[in-house]
Amino acid sequence: MVEFAMATDRRYIADWLMSLQDRITEGLEVADGTGRFREDNWERPGGGGGRSRVLTNGSVIEKGGVNFSAVFGSTPDFLKQQLGPEAGSEFFATGVSIVIHPNSPQVPIIHMNVRYFETGSKVRWVGGGIDLTPHYVKREDARFFHQTLKATCDRFDEAYYPAFKQWADDYFFIKHRKETRGVGGIFFDHLKADDRHGFDDRIRFMQAVGDTFLPTYTELIRRNAGIAFTEREKQWQLIRRGRYAEFNLVYDRGTKFGLETDGRIESILMSLPPLASWEYDFQPAAGTPEAETQALLIKGIDWIKG
Repeated sequence: MVEFAMATDRRYIADWLMSLQDRITEGLEVADGTGRFREDNWERPGGGGGRSRVLTNGSVIEKGGVNFSAVFGSTPDFLKQQLGPEAGSEFFATGVSIVIHPNSPQVPIIHMNVRYFETGSKVRWVGGGIDLTPHYVKREDARFFHQTLKATCDRFDEAYYPAFKQWADDYFFIKHRKETRGVGGIFFDHLKADDRHGFDDRIRFMQAVGDTFLPTYTELIRRNAGIAFTEREKQWQLIRRGRYAEFNLVYDRGTKFGLETDGRIESILMSLPPLASWEYDFQPAAGTPEAETQALLIKGIDWIKG
């Protein structure tokens, strides 16, 4: 087992992430059937750049983004405050970030991010995660989703899934609404080498999470894209999208990082839905599918057993 040298990490990881972007966009085009991704290449003034790929108005996907970036330069003040002595004067960050907003309220929103971060003080870590935001929570889909994530985690450490599921429950929580964004998933950050896991193992885990995305989401599309929906269900979808937008604009670390490091605005805000709705003091009627979903937007549900 070979530990990656820091000099080669950047190129190796960035190249692998670009290939991941390629594989996912190709697979999503197949799953959609008609949609095609538009690609924009961009450069960051302070160093680095990326490839943004966005698909709009497809058969399944109303708006979906699969973005790659690799940025570097002087460490901004907000990162120095967060990282303290680890910050160093320079940083390098690369990752792939995905958000898919489907046409149908029967198909869930999905988000994935995998990333590598390195500081000038030779501190490095990986982070990422996948989470699912159904407009209508379907227990069988949530079980499949979490079973798949657990299987990926268990290949590396059986302690990963329970720890990273809890982290996702806590992270993807809309505090001002007192509700979760969806049914959670896994979330991890600042994974460094330690006594149990060398950094090569951390890299392979990040890669495994990235590789889990496409077969998982295409299966959920297969299950749900053909289900008919009503205008009432479409309106509920817009309300749930509004909650999604609230989280991303108020709490999401990736959005904040992009804005604070002078990233490309169109790429940063790619995660926002094409349409959303905010109805004043909306409360779903008791006994409706909307009320059932609302009641399940809480932390701590064991989706695998439940």
